[in-house]
Amino acid sequence: MTTSPGRRSSTFTRLLRHGFTDPSAAEQLLDLDALASVRSDPVLLEALGATADPDLALRGLVRVVEAGEESERQVLLDTLVTAKPLRDRLLGVLGASEALGDHLARHPRDWRALVTYESADLHPGVAEFEQGLADAVDPDSLRVAYRRCLLTLAARDVCGTTGLAQTAAELADLATATLRAALAIARTAAPEDAAQCRLAVVAMGKCGGRELNYVSDVDVIFVGEAHDGVDETKAMQAATRLAAHMMRICSETTVEGTIWEVDANLRPEGRNGPLVRTLSSHLAYYQRWAKTWEFQALLKARAVAGDPELGAEYVEAVSPLVWGAADRENFVPDVQKMRRRVVDNIPADRIERELKLGPGGLRDVEFAVQLLQLVHGRSDASLHSGSTLEALRALADGGYVGRADAAQLDEAYRFLRAMEHRIQLHRLRRTHLVPEDEADLRRIGRSLGMRTDPVAELNKAWKRHASVVRRLHEKIFYRPLLDAVAQLAPGESRLSPKAAAIRLEALGYADPAAALRHLEALSSGVSRKAAIQRTLLPVLLGWFADSADPDAGLLGFRKVSDALGKTPWYLRLLRDEGAAAENLARVLSAGRLAPDLLMRAPEAVAILGDPEGLRPRTREHLEQEVLAAVGRAGDAESAVAVVRGVRRRELFRTTAADLIGSYGTEDSPAEQDHGALVDRVGSAVTDLNAATIAGALRAAVRERWGDTLPTRFAVIGMGRFGGHELSYGSDADVLFVHRPREGVSDEEAGRAANAVVGEMRRLLQLPTADPPLLIDADLRPEGRTGPMVRTLKSYEAYYRRWSLVWESQALLRAEHMAGDEELGRAFVELVDPLRYPMEGLGEDAVREIRRLKARMESERMPRGADPTLHAKLGRGGLSDVEWTVQLMQMRHGWAEPGLRTTRTREALAAACAAGLIPAEDAQTLDEAWVLAARVRNAVMLVRGRPGDTFPSDARELAAVGRYLGYEPGHVGDMLDDYRRITRRARAVVEERFYGAAG
Repeated sequence: MTTSPGRRSSTFTRLLRHGFTDPSAAEQLLDLDALASVRSDPVLLEALGATADPDLALRGLVRVVEAGEESERQVLLDTLVTAKPLRDRLLGVLGASEALGDHLARHPRDWRALVTYESADLHPGVAEFEQGLADAVDPDSLRVAYRRCLLTLAARDVCGTTGLAQTAAELADLATATLRAALAIARTAAPEDAAQCRLAVVAMGKCGGRELNYVSDVDVIFVGEAHDGVDETKAMQAATRLAAHMMRICSETTVEGTIWEVDANLRPEGRNGPLVRTLSSHLAYYQRWAKTWEFQALLKARAVAGDPELGAEYVEAVSPLVWGAADRENFVPDVQKMRRRVVDNIPADRIERELKLGPGGLRDVEFAVQLLQLVHGRSDASLHSGSTLEALRALADGGYVGRADAAQLDEAYRFLRAMEHRIQLHRLRRTHLVPEDEADLRRIGRSLGMRTDPVAELNKAWKRHASVVRRLHEKIFYRPLLDAVAQLAPGESRLSPKAAAIRLEALGYADPAAALRHLEALSSGVSRKAAIQRTLLPVLLGWFADSADPDAGLLGFRKVSDALGKTPWYLRLLRDEGAAAENLARVLSAGRLAPDLLMRAPEAVAILGDPEGLRPRTREHLEQEVLAAVGRAGDAESAVAVVRGVRRRELFRTTAADLIGSYGTEDSPAEQDHGALVDRVGSAVTDLNAATIAGALRAAVRERWGDTLPTRFAVIGMGRFGGHELSYGSDADVLFVHRPREGVSDEEAGRAANAVVGEMRRLLQLPTADPPLLIDADLRPEGRTGPMVRTLKSYEAYYRRWSLVWESQALLRAEHMAGDEELGRAFVELVDPLRYPMEGLGEDAVREIRRLKARMESERMPRGADPTLHAKLGRGGLSDVEWTVQLMQMRHGWAEPGLRTTRTREALAAACAAGLIPAEDAQTLDEAWVLAARVRNAVMLVRGRPGDTFPSDARELAAVGRYLGYEPGHVGDMLDDYRRITRRARAVVEERFYGAAG
């Protein structure tokens, strides 16, 4: 047939507009005589253009039309033009599935099956599919009937009549009907075998969960029993023959293709085990030999074919084993390792295209959901579903997964499964790889409704959903809380009041009745908040009990929960984010300081869920924040209130990190670097106090003078402040120095400097809920009787004329902390010759230092204090070590640069490196200093107020012991160890400080 050039050009343009990628080939097909009666109908082109692949749909249509007889052909074409539902279904299938087009070309009358389901509301189940397969009497006729049923199912799918979940359920129902038909054919072929045994077919995997793919192995387990009077061995042999025959019927490939593989490898012992077992044999295996993954697989077990009573007995018998699997030792880590192994075994060249097994793939969703089901399903039967999406919905309803997370997982899972369906539907091949060919990607994208730029839109959506899945999988699948819930004894994950009271007493709660009231207040009711609390509390009770004061931990948790209970992120944080719940339990039950800080601003609990949240912030970041806050504030008092709030929050961050780092890690206490922990606390508190003082200084200046004070002003840190060795309860020892600006008189500058100091101290000690910061300037020249602030020249004159040896020793810790940096550096340069005197100290100065130390030991020790247990002034305590190190600094600092540091441990290490002290002695002093510093920190953390001696209260003493790494009942060992370590240190001090070796 000849076509004019004008008509050809017009048709070519129309074909391009309707989505054809090969208009020339399409034009030739439309010109065939077979389509003569419809090619001019505009409706046909519109319908073809609406398909996933118009070129494929047209080729398929031509093949179907040409394969039919003349009369059949005309009926098809007439119906195609006049009946839109049939047209959409037939062309939709032909545009999405080359394999189903092949089937229709072999069986051209099967298009009539698409007329059967005119109603969009009609969704066939097993019974309807059984009816569709009823005429199958041999394997080939079963394959043909199966494809005919699949044709109707696919038509509803590609036309959008069914959603993803319904399509997957229908595929499983069709598989169920097919297994039954195949078993019936096998029974007919071997009636003598059928007469000897009962045989049940139990679907596993996606078929068992009614979420099957278009092409997937159908996983099954066979259960057999002998009929009455039949030898069991013979019955099992007969059942095995029937099962094997049924598998061959479904799995063998002929001209009609393959239905799908029937895979029985999930049975006990896998391929090496018998194909059919009795129910008792199954149970014996599961109770004695089964591995964790086998119980995970049984979660989806569903009787589908054969003897229904036997199948139901099997499912009922294995169900308690499935929902008790999480009680197995290392259950959660085993499941997590299995998922990692799957990913590790994917070939590198395929991992980016693996839609099922790769990171962010379908298996990530399925494993996460199944793990949550198995852990929480022990006590919540609403989670007992074989369907991934139904289980995910139940997990969200029960509060085990956040609603937003569940919604995102649901959306991503549906999208990825829809992609998988479209990939498999094309050639009806079992694959989970995203194709690389652009034509394939275009067809998949268009089939999912992406028409503007199908390939780009598909890739973008796929990567977005995969990224969401991977993020949520890592968050949910590896959450620490999950393993903790799994480790609860059976029955503990949902406690009745009576069981809770018994467990509270067994865990060591001093007041079980009060604890029970807290539990009831937190978890009673039907709210989502109460549901999540019921998941959290059984685990938290154990974590609280792993402390010296579990009652205080539970009470603190109730207070925090009462304060934040209406905040949507709080319980979600504890359930979902890293180790937040365990961290909170450790912090709340370890003493008073951290909970007190948290109660003043409970939202700071968010710090515990951030992987970086426990890392101390640098002084630069802190100063930026506080100075910015001061700049935004309306007056000095409100400015410093914000600054003190920042200090409170950061103190909580530091105390939480300290508590968790001290005994909340996997390391045993002996393996932890306690010195590093002490240094981190000292540096963090020092930086925080320095930033706080900088903020108060800026606020005081802005309130009265605006941006510029009439005199340059600097704050010099002294004592432990200058040494970066502050403990939680330390004051900030400082000196104030100023230098008048050009054109400003000394009197005006002095008034301004003193006014600033007074205002700073007032602002930092205003009564508020935030802890005050006390500024101590008693180390200034002339002590308390001397001026609060001096000019740099005044300091120079004083030190040149009046300085005493103790003042030179105090200046060893001098370091600029806030204010004018240039002025601060000038002060440090001024005092360097005093603290590191050329040629070292003279003998008179050494004797004076020793005399002062001896006097301090006799006069400043509190009355009644045990000198062997006083961390600051006692034997081998902080003062002993620090004076010994400082004496070496003053004697040798002029010659050894490493000694010119304000930090005790750094100076001690430098002295050892320079050969000024043997390594063994240096180690002894360092160990004692670190231990004494930890004791002071522990006392403040436990009691909420500073102290230099061990508490007398037994519970507080036990809490100090837990912080120091001692198990309950070993406080005596702690005191003995402290005395032993400090006694050894005192012996070194006697020799190095008082003796000739010093």
